[in-house]
Amino acid sequence: MTNQPYGGGYGYGGQEPPVTPYQQPPGTPYQQPRSQPQAWPGQGYDHAYDPYADQQHTQQWQGQTWETQMQPPVAAAAPVTPDPVQVPEPAPVAAGEPEPEPEYGPATLAGNARITDAQRARAEGRSPVIEPGMQPALLTAMLGLLLAGGAALGTYALLVPLVVLQGVTAAGWFRLNGMWPARQGIALGFLGALVADAAMLVSDRSPGVILGTLGVWVLLSLVLQLRSHADPDERMYGLMATVVAAALAIAAGGYLAADADAVVVGAVAVAAATVVRALPVATAASVVIALAAAGGAGYAVGGMSTDAALMGVGAAVCALIGHRVASYDYPSRFVHFTAGVALPLAAAGPVVYTLGRVLG
Repeated sequence: MTNQPYGGGYGYGGQEPPVTPYQQPPGTPYQQPRSQPQAWPGQGYDHAYDPYADQQHTQQWQGQTWETQMQPPVAAAAPVTPDPVQVPEPAPVAAGEPEPEPEYGPATLAGNARITDAQRARAEGRSPVIEPGMQPALLTAMLGLLLAGGAALGTYALLVPLVVLQGVTAAGWFRLNGMWPARQGIALGFLGALVADAAMLVSDRSPGVILGTLGVWVLLSLVLQLRSHADPDERMYGLMATVVAAALAIAAGGYLAADADAVVVGAVAVAAATVVRALPVATAASVVIALAAAGGAGYAVGGMSTDAALMGVGAAVCALIGHRVASYDYPSRFVHFTAGVALPLAAAGPVVYTLGRVLG
């Protein structure tokens, strides 16, 4: 049966189906299949003779490709297991022995050459408390003995070591809070102490002058900080540091307002307690021994009086608090030789005046 043309393409009869363009015998070269015509109206396309009528829009590949050779299967890559990392185990610690603690060098004297011990302790979550040590304690004892000797000699002899104490107190407090250089704040606090001292000398050592000067200096510090162009947080921090530095320096003037005998007992007791506290003894034991030494020193200097012993213990309590404060937050050798020297004596000044009036 001859092929009948239809719609511009080719047809075939029903005797034997021809090889479709999509089914080629194996081994024959690949031939590009002819595109099938689409049925257009008026071309006489008969749907009954079109075996691909249901596949006008979707063509499926049913024959073999031109690549007839068998490809070997790709073997799956074997998983690579990394070698385990050998972590060295810490050396065992014998039972009953304390674990070794890391050793750190001394605090820096100047500059920022390395991280300080306090900063390392803060980064590791430990308490950044480093006590000043024996050398600042000896300086505190020397300054305390100068105060005691000046009080025994007279008011103006007492004024010289007192002014030194007030200046070191103002400088040490700013450095203890990490604020350096802070010349304006240090100068303001020291000036407040000088004004209080001068007012006490004029008013025959009236203690009320201390409170008046302190109130005026708090207001002055507030006005100066409000005029600053720094950030609000920084201004508040500077205000608090200035007020506290001025308060400590002015409060140290309690030695000038107190009786001479009270100054002698209190200064000697602070000197004894500070030196004993710096001894290489456990903290709790050294505190108890320091208070006992201060009470004994006050008893001996105060004419074998129980009131003098109590005054010595009270002054020593305030001195140990100041010593602890000087050991915290940003300790360095500069802090130890300023705040570590001055804070024990400055903190004991108001107590020496109060206990001198109560027990004297």
